[in-house]
Amino acid sequence: MTQVSLAELVAGARAGNLVSFPTDTVPALATLPEKAALIFAAKQRNQDKPLILMAASGTDLWPYVQGSDREYQIWQELTAKYWPGGLTLVLPASALVPKEMNPTDPTTIGIRVPASAIAQQILAQTGPMATTSANLSGQPPLQTMAEIDAQFPEALTLITTESQTEVSAIGVPSTVAKWTGTSWQILRQGTIKL
Repeated sequence: MTQVSLAELVAGARAGNLVSFPTDTVPALATLPEKAALIFAAKQRNQDKPLILMAASGTDLWPYVQGSDREYQIWQELTAKYWPGGLTLVLPASALVPKEMNPTDPTTIGIRVPASAIAQQILAQTGPMATTSANLSGQPPLQTMAEIDAQFPEALTLITTESQTEVSAIGVPSTVAKWTGTSWQILRQGTIKL
């Protein structure tokens, strides 16, 4: 059993361990961005499936992307409407993004701010984290901390007594929209319709 308190989970995440916590969509498997290889290994995930950089606020994420002033304006207008929430934007990556986040195409990065008090509390203390759904690659996302604890014994999972209602969330992954340079391309339809 690797279920831990919120403080222990934050300390473990800061130390570079694999952690799992609830979000507003599906529970996340997360680690520091430079330790992203831990997620690929644990999930048996192909390197061509990039991870999402999740943070407590957009302010924490903007340094990880690069674009023109006009593009930033377009991106921030969209995030003002849908963040925090189930929208992941795939944008041009800045030099701050570790290659481990997106080994096949390090020129882009998916970013998201979850609408989950617990996720935001964790991310506010850890800074931006490399994240993905908690499941083996190709399997449906796990929905409870107990399932995650069983499938990923190496990950620190949040004790669910303090977050039981939020753990179930909605069970639908975020909408993923990629900036093409002129418009948005929907890569995965989730709860948010653009």
